[in-house]
Formats: sequence, C-alpha cells, structure tokens
Amino acid sequence: MKYYKKTHAVVIGGGVIGTSITYHLAQRGIDTILVEKNDIASGTSGACDGFVFLQSKKPGYHLNMALKSTRMMEMLSSELTLDIEYRKNGGMIIVKSPEDMPDIERLVKRQQKHGLDVQWLNSQEARKLEPHLSPQVVGATYSSMDAQVNSMMLCFAFAKGAEEMGGEILTHTEVTDIIIEKNKIQGIITSEGAIKSDIVVNAAGVYAPVVANMAGVKLPIIPRRGQILVTEYMPPMFSRVMICSKYIVSKFKRSPLYKDETGVGLAIEQTKAGTILIGSTREFAGYNKNNTPGGIQSILKHACEFFPTLKEISIIRTFAGLRPYTSDGMPILGEIGPVKGFITASGHEGDGIALSPVTGFMIAELIEKGKLPK
Repeated sequence: MKYYKKTHAVVIGGGVIGTSITYHLAQRGIDTILVEKNDIASGTSGACDGFVFLQSKKPGYHLNMALKSTRMMEMLSSELTLDIEYRKNGGMIIVKSPEDMPDIERLVKRQQKHGLDVQWLNSQEARKLEPHLSPQVVGATYSSMDAQVNSMMLCFAFAKGAEEMGGEILTHTEVTDIIIEKNKIQGIITSEGAIKSDIVVNAAGVYAPVVANMAGVKLPIIPRRGQILVTEYMPPMFSRVMICSKYIVSKFKRSPLYKDETGVGLAIEQTKAGTILIGSTREFAGYNKNNTPGGIQSILKHACEFFPTLKEISIIRTFAGLRPYTSDGMPILGEIGPVKGFITASGHEGDGIALSPVTGFMIAELIEKGKLPK
C-alpha cells in the first residue's frame, strides 16, 4: 500500500465533536489529521442551535460530563482565537401545564444533589426574568450555569486552533475504507489516496454507522431530524436560553416507533446577531433533512403558546439537521469492537455542542494514556 500521508491519529468528521478531538490532540502534540467529506460544520453542527444547556442532562454521569464541559467551554471562549459568541446568561425550563410540575420539581432536586445550581421559580418570578412569557406559564426552573455559543463558529474555532498547533484539516476528502491488518488499524483510504495511521477516530455523527461498517463494527446510532425556524432581526427580547417541559419529555421518548410524531418541544434563543432561533422537532425520518409544513406549523403554534409576541415577528428562513440518536441518550465513546485503534465518539444527539469540549478531552486522554478518564 502506497500512502500519501502519515500520521498518528485520523479523525473522521468535521463537526463539533471531530474538530474538538482534533484540537485537543494537537494541543498535546499528537500528530493528527481530520478528514471531512464536505466542509467543516457542514452537517449536524451547522444545523442546530447553540445551547450549552445543563438542565436537560440526566443526573449522574451525563450531568457530570456536562458540568465539566461547561467549565471547559468558558475557558475555551478566551483560549480560542475565533469568537465563538459564548454568553453565560443562564437558562430556563418553562412549565405551562400544572401536571408537569411534579416531574420538573423532582428533576430540580436530583440535579441540585449532583452539583447543578438550579432553582424553581413561580410564574411571577419567571416573567420578571423573561417579560415576554405568557401569563399562562405556571412556573419555570432557572440555572445561572446554562449558556450559549455560535455552533458553527465553535467548529471553525476548534479547526483553526488545531491547525495553529500543527493539526491538519482535509476537507472535501471522503473516507472510502479503513485499512486493518490482524485486527489492528493501519490507516484509511480516501478519495485523495491512502493515509497511514495508528488510530482512527469515528466522529462522523449520524454517518458514524457507515464508517463503523468499514471496520466491521455495528453502531446503534440512527438519525433524528430537528427542524428550526429563524426570525428577522429583533432588538433584545430574550436574555437566556429556554426550553419547555415538553422538550424534556420529547427528548427522552426513546423509541423510533414514534416515527410519525414530530416530537415538538420548545427550544428558543436569541443570537448575538439579533435573530431568534425557534425549535424544535424530534422526528425519525431517516436521512431526510427537509423541512415539512407540519413541522414548521407545530413549532410555531407551540412557541406562540409560551411567547404570544412571536405572532408579530417574521420568519425569514427554516432549516433542519440530523442528530445522532442512541436508545439510552448517551454518546458512544471509546474502542468499540475487536479492532485495536478504532475509536468511536458519536451518538450525542442534541448534546453535541454542550459536550464537545469534554468529549475532545476524553478522547485525547484515551489516545495519549490508553484509557478514558472517569
């Protein structure tokens, strides 16, 4: 086999997970090449919101990962040379149905026990923080630890930072096969030629199962579509990132058997540029990334129940992205299958932005020291 490049590690996938891993490997002086078949942030990471949201994480390992990741994100906002538009303004889970209150109150207590700074607000307290909330809202949670970033700029910043420290980024380069000898990684074959490598990291998001098949590994990851609406520029209306209690329910409705349902739950933020992102659906629609009239209408109707003033604001565009879903809601990290040197880092679904710093750190630690950190 003739190789046109040689490196210690290859990362497949130019989304926020792949670029974070490449950044953290380059930071440790480990020779790394990232390979992306299209452009950086051209997939899921370029078709999502910028939530760095802790309150939607399950208490335990999931929340612990998120707590570590958000501390890292705060440091990265000053460490990276591109502006990722990081803003730590806090976040809320809004409750409109009284029957949801007991479940959310229990969630708050569990999260408090696991180190999250979160509290319960009554209707008046919630509307004092966010005056555009409907009077029908019965209450909300609030955490000062939630934040937001520009998801695309985060990808670009990771990629640029990796290059500045010696990492290499290959875009418009498709991986067509993985080279394995005696159950050990030898490299990859791409549309531009073969690359010699000791390690291959599969960070291909919803396409991670396709990459895994090249190594004889089956990954239980399927795409879950999320549709999002974008408004015209508005003066500051919302001070923080917000989701509704139904978002929590739709997030953890974990069966693809619900493929005929849109799974709408409110997720709303105002960007630094002044536009408002309103989402989102959770649909099992294969690899179909198209918006649908039903999805758009459901999002609008649901959002206006919480924020009636949205009825007076114009929607300028819509988009949809595919999220890598796993049945337990947890990402798949580490060596999967019998092939030594084949590492998986995918399955984050809607948590990729928030968990990207800690995922990059964990995979870099695994490659350098041979085991995932606890």
